[in-house]
Amino acid sequence: MTLEGKVAIVTGSGRGLGLAYAQELARNGASVVINDVDAQTAADAVATIVDAGGRATAVVAPVGSTETAKALVQAAVDEFGGLDILVTNAGVLRDTVLWKMSDEDFDLVINVHLRGTFTCVREAATYMRENGVAGRIITIGSPTGQRGNFGQTNYAAAKAGIVGMVRTWALELKKAGITVNAIIPVAATAMTATVPYFHAAVEADRNGEPMPEFFRKDVGFGGAGDVAPLVAYLASDAASAITGQAIGVGGDRLQVWSHPEPVATEYADGGWKIEDLQTRGAELFVASIQPVGEKFAPLPDELQPPAPAK
Repeated sequence: MTLEGKVAIVTGSGRGLGLAYAQELARNGASVVINDVDAQTAADAVATIVDAGGRATAVVAPVGSTETAKALVQAAVDEFGGLDILVTNAGVLRDTVLWKMSDEDFDLVINVHLRGTFTCVREAATYMRENGVAGRIITIGSPTGQRGNFGQTNYAAAKAGIVGMVRTWALELKKAGITVNAIIPVAATAMTATVPYFHAAVEADRNGEPMPEFFRKDVGFGGAGDVAPLVAYLASDAASAITGQAIGVGGDRLQVWSHPEPVATEYADGGWKIEDLQTRGAELFVASIQPVGEKFAPLPDELQPPAPAK
């Protein structure tokens, strides 16, 4: 597999998972447009690729607006002559429970994750269609968007919305040969670093040590380097038949998420009346109720997080 001659944009790629994606694309031959809101962070990210023999440039701007989306595509065309790959990774967190979440915190997360994905994909897809490019669009979802998570109304809405858009775009862009997929990463990030359950795994990753097998296999949790190869694969010609999918990756585990499907179907002649629901509904609903939130295996004793300081 090679990405030689390909040009990629990776939003939110100054550090963390986004930087790992950009570096992996460059390692496989792609020229990369780095994006971050901080100029020094973006410059440092570009340097890691250039120093390794790759080609990269940067656009310093917050994702969300049409203007930033246009600037990213224009940079790819001006610097490297085109655009073949878009990875929409940029994101922010403003976590709190529903009754404490402000309008500003909701709007910010929706703007960066959901609107930012929309504006960047719209701009990239327009360029690809107009120039006959059978491009690759890779968005970033989350288990929170698939199952929900306490304290993340805004983030869950954005990530669920991204997967919904991916399914729609896969239909709309199929004729142009453009694939669109969502990756559902489970990895050591700024978000998971705050979760006590992942303490031992995050500390190992931070210290450059092997992550405990329990996390890599039982939980499917790893580092950024475990997610990046999937990004490069979906960006390649080898993945031309894969589109409209939500694919989970973390540690040693790879998963294909199902699309929502009915789990039970019943009929009532003439339509459902409240009396029918009172007599038959409870049995149908209780037998088929679906879980919410992520469920993790109990931590072994040796991986328990330290007790909080008193």
